[in-house]
Amino acid sequence: MEKVSKITGAAAPLMLANVDTDLIIRIERLTSVPSGQLGPYAFEALRYRDDGSDEPAFVLNQPAFKNAPILLAGANFGCGSSREGAVSALWGSSIRCVIAESFGDIFRNNCFQNGLLPVQLSAAELDVLSRDAAGGESVTVDLDQQTVTAPRGQVFRFEIELLRRNALLQGLDEIGQTMLRESDIAAWQHRDSENRPWMWALAPRLARTSGMA
Repeated sequence: MEKVSKITGAAAPLMLANVDTDLIIRIERLTSVPSGQLGPYAFEALRYRDDGSDEPAFVLNQPAFKNAPILLAGANFGCGSSREGAVSALWGSSIRCVIAESFGDIFRNNCFQNGLLPVQLSAAELDVLSRDAAGGESVTVDLDQQTVTAPRGQVFRFEIELLRRNALLQGLDEIGQTMLRESDIAAWQHRDSENRPWMWALAPRLARTSGMA
């Protein structure tokens, strides 16, 4: 997972409420397209015409927001089903940060597991950002400082859980965070094998019977 620190660039305004994961990526794409190739299918109901050509009115098709790293959105972004592919599709579309009034809980969790930064700001702050960045002007999101800087210099602070902030700064998912404690885990295993040797004697047999080995 890539480290996340500072994201600077155009902020594409998709100021719609209740954008669900089905709109972000259709379910049939997840069964036929590898996760690393989902980018072209993100928002395809909005992004393409019936003949497959680009819909010029869709914000990510507009020249100012081609390959924009930041997406501005309305309330409850990423609601609906718990498909992790929605985050993969956004990532494949060059999006590295979504700034919204609120997020679907599972979508937000999936963002942290895949290195995409979800930032929550108020409706009034989003209104300033979407207005000031309407021409593709640059917005900066600084995870270390927990700030969003608008094109005209206004600075908005956002909150994020400390463990999740540090994990993104280090580029670590939950497995990576666990492996930081590898020496502690090994020490516990050693102590436990001395205190309960019978459990460790059973471990290979349990693994075989459960299909783990």
